[in-house]
Amino acid sequence: MTSIASVSPAELQNRRQRLKRRRKIKVLQGLWRSLLVSSIAGGLFWAISQPYWIVQNPDQIEIEGNQLLSAQSIRTLLALSYPKPLWQLQPDRLSQRIKASAPIAEARVTRQLLPPGLTVEVKERHPVAIVLPSTRSKNNSISPETPAFVDEQGFLMPQSSYTKLAPSQLPKLEVMGLNADIAPYWSEIYQTTRQTALKIFTIDFQNPSNLILKTELGEAHFGHYTPRFPEQLETLAQMRTLPNQIESSEIDYIDLTNPDSPSIQLRKVAARLSQ
Repeated sequence: MTSIASVSPAELQNRRQRLKRRRKIKVLQGLWRSLLVSSIAGGLFWAISQPYWIVQNPDQIEIEGNQLLSAQSIRTLLALSYPKPLWQLQPDRLSQRIKASAPIAEARVTRQLLPPGLTVEVKERHPVAIVLPSTRSKNNSISPETPAFVDEQGFLMPQSSYTKLAPSQLPKLEVMGLNADIAPYWSEIYQTTRQTALKIFTIDFQNPSNLILKTELGEAHFGHYTPRFPEQLETLAQMRTLPNQIESSEIDYIDLTNPDSPSIQLRKVAARLSQ
C-alpha cells in the first residue's frame, strides 16, 4: 500500500494563514469596488445637479429622425419650463408625452452632459390617406369634422401636425366614412388596395352595406366588406381593358358583389328603367 505523508502542524498553520490573507484580499477588493461605484454614481449625481448642467432653452434639445414634423413643434410637445436641471428630467415620461401628443410612433429621449441638453429620436407616423368628413349619417363614425390624415395602422392625425409636409407629399388617396367598425380592418384594406395595379382615388365606407371604390375604371361597388375583398379587387383589375369596350361616361358603376359574376350598371339602362 502507498503511505500518505502526514502534514506537519506548521504546514497546516501556514495554509490557514494563506487562506485568511486571500479572504481579506477578496473582502478589500469588494469594498473597493463598492466604494468606486458609489463614488462614480455620487460624483455623477453631484455633477448633473450643478448649475452648469441645466437646460436653459429649447435650443439645447436636439431632434433626430424627423422628416415631416418640424424640430420646433417636437420641442413644444415636451412642455418643458426653462431653465430645467438636467437631473430632474425623466426621459421615459417625456417619451410617452411626445407619443401621446403627436403623430409619432416611437420616441426616445436621452440626457447628455457635454454639452448639457437632451436628444430626442423620433419615428414619425406617415400619412397614407386623407380622411374627409362624412357627408352621410355619422353613426359610429370616427371621421373628423375637418380633413385629416390616417396612417397605415389607422391612427388619425390632424393635418396641422405636419408642419413640414409639402403639397407634393400629400397622400393621393382619399377616405370617407371611416368608422369604428371598419377601423380594425383598415390596415389590410389599405395594403390590398396598395398592391393592386389599378389606380384607386377614393375609398368610401359611408354605406355600411356597400364599400365603394372610385378607380381609374370608374366607381366600383363591393357590397359588405368580407374576406373576399382581395378577390373582388383582383377581378376588377382583370377588367382594365373595359374602357376599350365601353365609354366610361356610359358606366354608372361596376358591381363586384359577386366576384365570380361581375356586372356593369350602365347609365343609359338606368335612365330607361326610370322612364
